[in-house]
Amino acid sequence: MRVLVCLKQVWEPESLFDLQGAELRPRPPLRRKISSYDELALEEALRLKDRLPEARVTALSVGPATVVDALRRALGMGADQVVHILAPEQPPPRPSTLAAWIAAWAREQGFDLILAGVMSEDTMQGAVGPMLAAKLGMPAVTSVVRLEAGSGSLEVEREMEGGRRQRLAVQLPALVTIQSGPNQPRYPTLSNLLRAKKTTPFTLEATGLAAPIEREKVLAMAPPEKLRTGLVLEGDTAQKAERLLAILRERALL
Repeated sequence: MRVLVCLKQVWEPESLFDLQGAELRPRPPLRRKISSYDELALEEALRLKDRLPEARVTALSVGPATVVDALRRALGMGADQVVHILAPEQPPPRPSTLAAWIAAWAREQGFDLILAGVMSEDTMQGAVGPMLAAKLGMPAVTSVVRLEAGSGSLEVEREMEGGRRQRLAVQLPALVTIQSGPNQPRYPTLSNLLRAKKTTPFTLEATGLAAPIEREKVLAMAPPEKLRTGLVLEGDTAQKAERLLAILRERALL
């Protein structure tokens, strides 16, 4: 079984950002990591490999040169090979563009299973996976929390609204997006990290792939409008209690 895992490198949540037109610019210190949902997808791929020794896991990421760090971590966790589609960081590629680039390379590779996070940790759109499946003509299952590989098929359990679970059988090849479940991503091993340092990712330029149609463009970004202000009560405890009681009575809340 050949498994492809799509990874996205994102800024650490603790990073602070400045809004500049249609772009968010992080302020130092700058730290990046693999998007947490994508890391869960990688863990699912590695668990499949643990159960099926003949399985081979390829990790792919699109982005600038810094993406190599995320791919090396994937190697450290146990991926067999890594692929880097080199693309500029700004402006950020839209989901349809990312799906087109990945599909242009993956179409001829003969992957049996493609895994991705249910959404990216930064934009939280969850669009690349289903778009990629559509471009490759594969069935897609989203929000999967558990999967089992069979002979030419998968049995998956996906999360639904209201706490319900749906169990499906999917014929391979297929694409699955992973939701947070009981599994936790493993730590990289020292031996794999040493191997990763000596490994050069297979790199191809996004400009050399089929040029996708630009279907959307971010025109501007703005913080949400301030609709109400908070009130800080002053004085000792008794005075604050009296003021709070008066406010609640004024607003007919008592």
